[in-house]
Amino acid sequence: MRELNVGKNEGNQRIDKFLRKYLPKASLGFIYKMIRKKNIKVNGGRIDNDYMLQDGDMVQLYLSEETIEGFSEKKEVKTVRMSFKVVYEDENILLVNKPFGLLVHGDSREKKNTLINQVMSYLHAKGEYDPRDEKTFVPASVNRLDRNTSGIVIFAKNYETVQNLNKMIREKEYIRKYYLTIVKGSVRKGQELKGYLTKDEDRNRVRLAAREDEDAKEIHTIYKPLKRTDEFSLLEVEIITGRTHQIRLHLSSIGHPIIGDSKYGNPRINQMMKKEFGLDTQFLHAYKIFFDKCVGNLTYLEGKSFEAVLPKRLKDIEDGLINDLEYQENR
Repeated sequence: MRELNVGKNEGNQRIDKFLRKYLPKASLGFIYKMIRKKNIKVNGGRIDNDYMLQDGDMVQLYLSEETIEGFSEKKEVKTVRMSFKVVYEDENILLVNKPFGLLVHGDSREKKNTLINQVMSYLHAKGEYDPRDEKTFVPASVNRLDRNTSGIVIFAKNYETVQNLNKMIREKEYIRKYYLTIVKGSVRKGQELKGYLTKDEDRNRVRLAAREDEDAKEIHTIYKPLKRTDEFSLLEVEIITGRTHQIRLHLSSIGHPIIGDSKYGNPRINQMMKKEFGLDTQFLHAYKIFFDKCVGNLTYLEGKSFEAVLPKRLKDIEDGLINDLEYQENR
């Protein structure tokens, strides 16, 4: 029998979810069976699958050590060089500026050098995270950016913060997220865009859809121009919903595709951007987070905003396209 003391990073979650993390190789059916057969108890008593764990509970696993080890995964921190910059950090939350080209989570091609592994390595080196001290918790990102989109990613440093950030994100306007992008065309006024999209999994693209289409998901985007010329505009874009490729699709659909965007952009403009600036991916940077409303242990962040400046590669393009009068006059 193995006994587990529920701490602050395990409490306030269902027992079945806790066990799926603690025994990641076990099926949910196996876990439910063990609970039903009283091979898994809490505080020495029988529980249901939806029992909510509390800080201080004792979970008893009446399973052999061989069975437990067989369903477990070794947790370790991969030592990876830190390429992100810290935007803001306290005991609960970490805001990082993700560089261009870095995955937030691993995929089939890259499993080690990811943002999540860099953050865990960073927190481990500071003595703030050690997988040997945690039964299930790992630092978690609550928003994601594409590999080729730079900017702010939000990490929770404890389980209570994960839960509260997820609540805030579900409420859509509690955490307001802003991007900077350069698009084709002269944009004279801002606009609010609403619609629906569906995914084309085979081509890794999305498309605008009708509300009644199967799997259609709502998208809501707001943009305003910050600077413009006759040919290009620097926009601030706020996303109310956070769908895959939402900004890229929405702006392209109104005739203002993002420069460098190979999926939804203008081929002629993209060719010019690659030739003149070496840009071969979308110009998109998640530059600002505003905590409009906060809950639980994060109320102290309410009304605060944090910014990550444009990376140099994108700032140079902005200067060349919009701020450089000599460049404009020579075109």
